[in-house]
Amino acid sequence: MKVLVPALLSGTMVFAQVGGEGDAEKYAAAGQQALAADRYEEAQQNFEQLAKLEPGVAEVHATLAVIDFKLRAYESAVREVRTAQKLKPSLPRLDSLLGMSLAELGKFQDALPGLEKGFKQSVDAEVKRMCGLQLLRAYTGLGRDADAVTAGLAMNKAFPDDPEVLYNTGRIFGNYTYVVMEKLHDKAPGSVWMLQASAEALESQKDYAGAIAAFERVLAAEPKRPGIHYKMGRVYLRRFQDAHDAKDQGLAADEFRAELAVDPLNGNSAYELAQLDYDQGNLEQARQEFEALLGVRPDFEQAHVGLAGVLLETKKPELAVPHLKRAIALNAEDEVAWYRLARASRATGDAAGQQKAMAEYKRLQAQDASRKFAVVTADGEVTPQQVGAEGTN
Repeated sequence: MKVLVPALLSGTMVFAQVGGEGDAEKYAAAGQQALAADRYEEAQQNFEQLAKLEPGVAEVHATLAVIDFKLRAYESAVREVRTAQKLKPSLPRLDSLLGMSLAELGKFQDALPGLEKGFKQSVDAEVKRMCGLQLLRAYTGLGRDADAVTAGLAMNKAFPDDPEVLYNTGRIFGNYTYVVMEKLHDKAPGSVWMLQASAEALESQKDYAGAIAAFERVLAAEPKRPGIHYKMGRVYLRRFQDAHDAKDQGLAADEFRAELAVDPLNGNSAYELAQLDYDQGNLEQARQEFEALLGVRPDFEQAHVGLAGVLLETKKPELAVPHLKRAIALNAEDEVAWYRLARASRATGDAAGQQKAMAEYKRLQAQDASRKFAVVTADGEVTPQQVGAEGTN
């Protein structure tokens, strides 16, 4: 809020129109001095006196409106903004200030024009930010949840690292998800979509047994429903990540094979099977599976990185290089691809290539480009390649 005050005052505090002698000048000077020192009550008193002496100066009313807003006297702020607008409609930033003041009073419908204009058109970052935050409140208060989500996405894009923005947009997105899921529950409580939503919610809570049971109920209703066996396989993999029970890897593999029986074109299932063989040291089997997948999905970036890993482990670095270069062309932010390219370049005697690839790998690491449990492909999430123990070599 402290940053917002000078942003809103910019272009309004023009006191040349105030008389150069006497009480008006005294109140103007004292008010400006109090504002500069963040003594807002004192500034308010001086500008109120100035407004009585110079009622026709729009800048005085505009400045008083900003002070009132700062002091949370929102009714007074609205009144002063409207007075200033009548006196000088061209005075900048008044629409934004009016919209924010009305929003604070809960008059969301009246606030929308000023907030939307301030958020979309303001060149001042803090004014834009405050209008955006108030716009989220207004849309939510009016029950316009879809508009709130749209505004939230725009806010995240404009202020990607702002904690207050992230907190408020997170609440907006969470609320919208809840509203939609409640509607799904009300309209189709026994549908496969509701069962699938329940399974995914349980998975997110790490209730893996509950998630698997819910997915099984989906399959009981629609045995050939695409994607469900794959999702179950991913649940088993998540449980393996937590409990490290090798049995879960076998169960995951069974589900991926079942998915391919339902949908032979499910590239993610084929990838996960290849990755499981890679992780378990079945390198020749993994190589064949990665190659088969790339035969039908040549732009599957993670498969290129996985195949390159197999080729490096089987002492074929010269064959790994083109796969890694292709992977980097598809995703230049893949740190594992850069690391494996550095290894392959070293093994093939390409010192310059090794140096470049390792530098890029270290740059991505320094950016905290940490690998999560999943990366997103065209068909959804898959297990990402990992540097793992090879990063100690």
